[in-house]
Amino acid sequence: MKRQLIYLASGNPHKVRELQTLAERANLALDFRSIRDLGEMPEVVEDTGTFIGNARKKAQVIQSMLPRGAWAMADDSGICVDALGGAPGVESADFAGIDSNDDANLNKLVSVMQQVPDSNRGAHYICVLLLLSDAKVEHVFEGRCHGHLAHEPRGTEGFGYDPLFIPAGQIESLGVLSPEIKRSLSHRAQAWASFQTWFEVE
Repeated sequence: MKRQLIYLASGNPHKVRELQTLAERANLALDFRSIRDLGEMPEVVEDTGTFIGNARKKAQVIQSMLPRGAWAMADDSGICVDALGGAPGVESADFAGIDSNDDANLNKLVSVMQQVPDSNRGAHYICVLLLLSDAKVEHVFEGRCHGHLAHEPRGTEGFGYDPLFIPAGQIESLGVLSPEIKRSLSHRAQAWASFQTWFEVE
């Protein structure tokens, strides 16, 4: 069976590896690559204010770079904290300032939530996967993972805010939980499940 080539509008190797692992576990004929395999990821100003809008901009900007028949996929994801009115949300990657790194963003969230009681520490991760086929047809797949924030980061697995986020039904953070458990409940896994259902029918 011919494998469908999908380029991800990201230079983040974690995301490419996670999606390829999900594809292999589901025995889907998909080959995920980073757009960096074709050159630098063009700069995209993520100013739409929505996860879908930002993902759309990223997918559209790489589409002209792709070989014939390849699809473009972009994801936009973040953590939404109830006590912060849904922030950092679409600003999750820059919560501590433009070009901030994971550690700085995590430390800021720990700091601003320091005095917030357990009863108001609800949060959820959201992931939007947006696919543009070679015919420029758009498909959107969304996943959410609900839970709450711990008071201090725990664990070294994952990235971003994972060490602070405890999924519903779990007692440990995403920074502690095994990759197998995370793959079954993460926001990206939920978005992937919707994509997989679509792809298998398609």
